[in-house]
Amino acid sequence: MKTQKIYLDTSVPNFLFADDAPELKDATIDFFENFILLEKYDCFISEYVITEIEATKNEEKKLKLFDTLNKYPIKILEISNQTEIVELAEKYITAGVIPEKKFMDALHIAVCTVFDINFLVSWNFKHLANINKEYKIKAVNYQNLYFNELRIITPLELIDYGN
Repeated sequence: MKTQKIYLDTSVPNFLFADDAPELKDATIDFFENFILLEKYDCFISEYVITEIEATKNEEKKLKLFDTLNKYPIKILEISNQTEIVELAEKYITAGVIPEKKFMDALHIAVCTVFDINFLVSWNFKHLANINKEYKIKAVNYQNLYFNELRIITPLELIDYGN
């Protein structure tokens, strides 16, 4: 069986340091240590995640986030088709699926769609990880002839101790 491809949005590594949400922090640590580190999934981020981390105001946290990307087997997708991704992201905004001020979220979705990623992993329940958004994104993707089965889920949904 081929390894599932996952894409981490910026919220996921951020929750490794979320002292204000201990249960989600613990789940995220578990996910990184027992699934990403052990390469149960083929794990990716994009330059957009790097851009968001670079914008982190807290320098100590920014360093921790970059250390995380170096510590774990996370690949950075080489985006050569920037125009296609930006245009698709704009279609999510135009369709009202993603708010205009959350353009980075739209870019994460577009990257996953264009690169045929199986799972966009996020702790962002409001704009990404909820079934209603997923259906609306799928509709925009179908209208634009992208037929991959992208799921948008939390790390909890990828934790599988049965294997």
